[in-house]
Amino acid sequence: MSVLAAIAVLGVLIFVHELGHFMAARLQGIHVNRFSIGFGPILWKYQGPSTEYALRGFPLGGFVGFPDDDPDSDIPPEDPNLLRNRPILDRAIVISAGVIANLIFAYVLLVGQVATVGVQEFNYEPGVLVAQVMSEDTAAYRAGIKSEDVILAASGEALGDSRQAVKRLMKVIQSHPNQQLDLLVERDGEEISLDITPQRAEDGKGIIGVQLAPNGNVIRDRADSIPDAFTSGASEFQRIALLTAQGFGQLIRNFSETADKVSGPVAIVAIGADIAKSDAANLFQFAALISINLAIINILPLPALDGGQLAFLLIEGVRGKPLPTHIQDGVMQTGLMLLLGLGIFLIIRDTAQLDWVQQLFE
Repeated sequence: MSVLAAIAVLGVLIFVHELGHFMAARLQGIHVNRFSIGFGPILWKYQGPSTEYALRGFPLGGFVGFPDDDPDSDIPPEDPNLLRNRPILDRAIVISAGVIANLIFAYVLLVGQVATVGVQEFNYEPGVLVAQVMSEDTAAYRAGIKSEDVILAASGEALGDSRQAVKRLMKVIQSHPNQQLDLLVERDGEEISLDITPQRAEDGKGIIGVQLAPNGNVIRDRADSIPDAFTSGASEFQRIALLTAQGFGQLIRNFSETADKVSGPVAIVAIGADIAKSDAANLFQFAALISINLAIINILPLPALDGGQLAFLLIEGVRGKPLPTHIQDGVMQTGLMLLLGLGIFLIIRDTAQLDWVQQLFE
């Protein structure tokens, strides 16, 4: 059920994106002849009065089709309600509406989360939790450190009660290879002092052989009123959007180092399934995060994406006329093939990395 929930989240986000394009066109009276979720062979379709609605075999996105270049369309080429015959602003609204729909939907999800289940936050307490001592052949084991211990201070420096506590402790440990450290540890409500000598790792840094985690507990912060829900939802939206934009910036600046962290549909579903299994309430935030990611990806000026089509409109506005049709079609078709190829590659790679798949080859 958790996997189905994650797949449903992706399907809804794709539907919202395409619905944005569809509604922006329909509300302006622009002809639309196809509304499709997915690419490739048709699994199901319904023919409405003027639009074909379909589900297709490859759930890597979707599209809204226009009869402008449909040879079977009986709409005259000079019809003012064909998309290509509309002013640049009208076309820009249609093209950008999918991105806007994803951003609005993400905000609505976050408002709903704040108003109902609340936003998950971590209540930090002093120190760093030792989640696990890795083995008996470690500096931590020899010093007497045990799982569930809380390290309050290292070399006389209090670690404090913030998300930076783990980094502070790691910095002290890594900077003291083969040098004795004095740790203040809380165990079963009592404070004890332990001496430990970090081992020197291959990179020259000190290690003690433990898994560290923030000390504290998870709480949920719910809005006190409807206006507060909208305000808190906006703050959460701003936080997630900023972190997402920064992540894309790092990906672009350090592509060779971060490319392997790019996830495809399979990995996203696996992450969503884990979230649904541990705490289904977090699916609100997961869906909002993916929706904002879809918006940012689609606005990039790349072929086959909304940003690529907006780039063509910008060129048309500067030139006073559009680029030749064969150039636009060639760029878009090439971009679509590359996008599909990337999607298939990510699906194969992410599927191979799933635990149950790896177990088949052990």
